[in-house]
This record gives sequence, structure tokens and C-alpha cells, in this order.
Amino acid sequence: MLHHSGFGQATFHPGIKRSQYIDMPVTIGPLSIDPPVFSAPMAGFTNYAYREMLRHFGGVGLIATEMVSARSFVELEKRGEEHPDRLWGVRDEPRPLAVQIWDNDPGTLAELGERLSHDYQVSLVDLNFGCPAKQIAGKSASGSFLLKTPEKVAEIVHRVAVACHPVPVSAKIRLGWTRDTINATEIAAAVEEAGAAALFVHGRTAQDMYSGTADWDAIARIKPFLRRVPLVGNGDIKTADDAISRLRNHPVDGVMIGRGALSRPWIFRQIRQLLEGREPEADLTLGEQREILLAHYELVRKRFGEPLAVILMRKYACDYALGKPGARRFRSLISQVKNHEQFLQTVQEEFPRSYNPMNGKPDGLSRR
Repeated sequence: MLHHSGFGQATFHPGIKRSQYIDMPVTIGPLSIDPPVFSAPMAGFTNYAYREMLRHFGGVGLIATEMVSARSFVELEKRGEEHPDRLWGVRDEPRPLAVQIWDNDPGTLAELGERLSHDYQVSLVDLNFGCPAKQIAGKSASGSFLLKTPEKVAEIVHRVAVACHPVPVSAKIRLGWTRDTINATEIAAAVEEAGAAALFVHGRTAQDMYSGTADWDAIARIKPFLRRVPLVGNGDIKTADDAISRLRNHPVDGVMIGRGALSRPWIFRQIRQLLEGREPEADLTLGEQREILLAHYELVRKRFGEPLAVILMRKYACDYALGKPGARRFRSLISQVKNHEQFLQTVQEEFPRSYNPMNGKPDGLSRR
């Protein structure tokens, strides 16, 4: 259980009306997603511990797991071995919950989709057609590589949608394989026709990786090609105001946030408060963020033990410190810790701190 000392009450903001931005909730098959704000699946990050952090702060309409390899799952099943750690917590955690899966074989994906829908009883099965990582899109010819072949994407969506029924299936894509081969509108039409219930679009191509800026105008151009399924945009949302701006200025039905929430998992609550016409609560103090990082670490340690928990949490710790005074020194030190004691000591002593100009002392560990 996470404990936090509390935050100030958000006040009503008379200048903001919920309906000013978007009609809510968003419907995905039988699901009603409110607020229309989604947590992006991120390999190596959106595990059960991180999802618990998001639930602690609230405001996420739909939370997603890490992407799960369909081939690995099926092979483990055949050998009677334990299911992947990326399904940690999935059976028992609150719904709604989306699980993202990847591969390039329709039958293998359908087999995993069926298990997730009818055995794990997840709320949504999401198909990954957007990952640009070399191991996925290159070596495995999956993820964003499949954007080269819209007919293959459609076949996969159809097979998985049939296998998962009545659980809805969605697709996550990029704008195209390269800037010269942008085909998101064609992919969108194919995905909808094949039976998908929602489309998530990251506003870059696979070639872009994460360079440059997400092209929300290109995302917007997809909307006329969808007749019934919602369009959810993704990319470069770093603040609650960014999310509201996207919802207000682009014809999307929802927004998805990935990397922007790794250092600020409370961003979803701030977005919800704005959508409800309230003034959003301020960001946590650095002391409070240190508390949250340590609580996050304890969840991971209970699951994986040492030293694996320390190794896994080093990257999260770097994200929590992102953009803060002294972050470079902290990242340098935390990336070298090897055991529980070193991790705790480094976080307690080196996590970025703000100073009270009145007394020159570090901020407290919590807001009283």
C-alpha cells in the first residue's frame, strides 16, 4: 500500500469547462473510458509497480501493461513454464486494464489474445504496430515494420479480434515506416475494417524513432478515414496543459501519454482536474517525489528481490530526477549502485533537492 502525506485540494476553475475540449467518455467496444486519457504501454517501464503508482495518483482512464511477446508466451505455455514477468499482476489488478502484445504471426497473436481475453479477462487487447526498436522492427520484423504491409496488419487485427471477442482489440501505430512512406490513413482504414475497436497513433514514423517532434497535424488527418472507432493521439505530451491543448486543437477522441509520465506520474490527475473544470494541483515537492521513488522501489523489490530490483529501478530513478537541479550527478551515481543499501543511500542523499531560501535547508520529505 502506498502512503502519501496528502496534497492540497484542487479548486474549481470557472474558466474551464469539461465539454469545451471533448465529449466524454470515449467508447471502445463495451468499455467506457473516462477521462479519455490513456497510459501508453512501454517496454521495461509499465510493469505492475509502475501501474500501481498511476493508480495511487489517479486520473488515468485506461492503464496498459508492457508489451508482451506472443511467441515467448506460447513457447512458455508449451513447456509448462511460468508466464512472462510482463504479466506480473495482470490477473488480479483492477480493471479496466489493457495488455499490449506483439509478433508478426496472426495465429500466434490470436492464441495469446484468446488467453488474455478469456483466461486473464483483460479489458482490452492492444496490437503493437508501432515499436521502432531494432530488436522488434528489425530482427523480428514486427512492430512498426508491419506498417509496410497494410494487408498483413489487417489480417492480424481480424484474426485477433475474432479470437478475443467480446473483448475489444485495438491497434497502436506510427505515421508510417519512413517520412517518405507515410501511410497512416491507409493503415487506419484497414484496421477499422478488420474489426479493431480503437486506434492509437504516435505522431512520428519508425525512422524518426524519438527524434524531432510528434506531428499532431498528421494525426489529425487520420480522423476523416475512421467512421466509427475512436482516434487517440500520442507523442510529446509532457504537461497537463499539453494534453488539454491536444484535445482542444486536434480532432482526437483521447490522448495517450508515455515518456512524459515516467518522471511525473501524477500528470494524469492534473489532466483530469482540468477536464473537470478545476485548477490542477501543483507538482509534488522534490521531497515527495523522493518518497514516491522509494515506494516504487519497494514494490519492485518485493517482486524481484535483490539485486534485480536495484538493476530494474536504476532507470526509473533516472526518470524521476529528469530535468531537476543536480539530476546529472544523481543519474551518474544511481546508475552505478549494486545493492539495496547503496540504492537507499544514494536516493536519500543525492536525489535532487530544492532549498528554502529563508533557511538554506533542503525541503522536507513531505508537505504538511
